[in-house]
Amino acid sequence: MNKFSKYVGLDVHQETIAVAVADTAGEVRYMGEIVNTPEAITKLVAQLKRSTGRLAFCYEAGPCGYTICRQLRELKQDCQVIAPSLIPKKPGERVKTDRRDALSLARLHRADELSPVWIPDEAQEALRDLTRAREDMKHLQRQALR
Repeated sequence: MNKFSKYVGLDVHQETIAVAVADTAGEVRYMGEIVNTPEAITKLVAQLKRSTGRLAFCYEAGPCGYTICRQLRELKQDCQVIAPSLIPKKPGERVKTDRRDALSLARLHRADELSPVWIPDEAQEALRDLTRAREDMKHLQRQALR
């Protein structure tokens, strides 16, 4: 049986987060958007925990990093960051919206069809960012010298 009572799909952007919830009973519903701040995420967790037992969160890996995952884990919640290239897509499903992405993530997470990525700690993530910034600068330098 499922060890979680709700599966929460998050479509994360720099300013906002689209939220969808899949109950174990089969209903998947869109909860709306929240601002991307630690306070709003804490409030969302409190709101969802009020009516249920254990929650499972997931969102796509992207430029926003792993801070949301770390925050949710500090709040004692299960959170996975998903590899975007490994998310199953239906043929012909090309229109992407925040709402559709969040609903799809919640549904697929409940079905256990998502592949999580490894979560680096803060120091490792900072080193990755520094390495990528250096590579970008070297690329721009080579272009300028042509």
